[in-house]
Amino acid sequence: MSTLAPPLPGLATRAYRPDDAGPLAELLNRSAAADAAPWRVSGEEIASWMSRSNEHFDPARDALVVEVDGVMVAFRDVEWIDTNDGLREYRLGGTVHPEWRRRGIGTWLLRDAEAHARSRDLAHPTEAPRLYGSFQPNSAEGALALMAAEGYEPVRWFFDMVRPTLDDIAEPPLPGGLELRPVGADQLRPLWDADVEAFRDHWGGFDASEERFHEWQTDPKFDPSLFVVAWDGAEIAGGVINEINATENAAFDRKRGWLASVFVRRPWRRRGLARAVVAASLVVLRDRGMTSAGLGVDADNPTGALRLYEEAGFAPEFRSTAFRKPMD
Repeated sequence: MSTLAPPLPGLATRAYRPDDAGPLAELLNRSAAADAAPWRVSGEEIASWMSRSNEHFDPARDALVVEVDGVMVAFRDVEWIDTNDGLREYRLGGTVHPEWRRRGIGTWLLRDAEAHARSRDLAHPTEAPRLYGSFQPNSAEGALALMAAEGYEPVRWFFDMVRPTLDDIAEPPLPGGLELRPVGADQLRPLWDADVEAFRDHWGGFDASEERFHEWQTDPKFDPSLFVVAWDGAEIAGGVINEINATENAAFDRKRGWLASVFVRRPWRRRGLARAVVAASLVVLRDRGMTSAGLGVDADNPTGALRLYEEAGFAPEFRSTAFRKPMD
């Protein structure tokens, strides 16, 4: 299959540069609005995301900007992950400005991303089965059609769940011997490690490198005062990494907080801890002035998270799909 760019006058490609953060945020937001996806980002978030540079992802190497007469019209990026289910997944991301769709740019960019992934695979050989992966909102009809046309299969489904109000929060007690305590600056690394450990038996995986840890702390949504962490003496048993996305709240004229990561480590599971820290998070967000709460969940989460969140007052509001395609 051809990886040649479509013959559009003025079209050119180049590597990502740090001063692209603002224009890329605008491009992503225009695309999300056109696809009726409920996500918005700021230039500061993009700058944080693009600050990481390691073997998994380097924006100067793995991100491509597409311009027409010097104006950004599309973007793609490639990152690789050794997943929790024993695979090497090359995750392909991309978007095309709504006014430049249906001209062959999306198909070309996807094939170009696959070619780039193959080149990265040569630099990082593995014995694990290798595949391409892509995550798409279910409202993006064009992207879903492209996935099907290029041989990608849906393999996992995800929900954005919303609790529409923060009224009537039932607060179950913590399991015996545990307490909620704030996280100091010197405890951020143990918190990160506990979150990573708790998700090792979940589907997928992510870059848990030192560079990614530092990127997390530069994100403008990073606010440890919102975190809810349960301690068993000096050990972190579980918690919730909460955040407030001011960009989305302004765009949608709402006051919503997010339970960005809910985790319980194995020794403390099946004791009601998740219910307690979720409820405590809702109280924290309410006290910070939020009027609703959201979270993302794997529909097939093995810990029964979907049921737990429904019992806490959340309901699915938006759906997305993870696609995969064998590399060989």
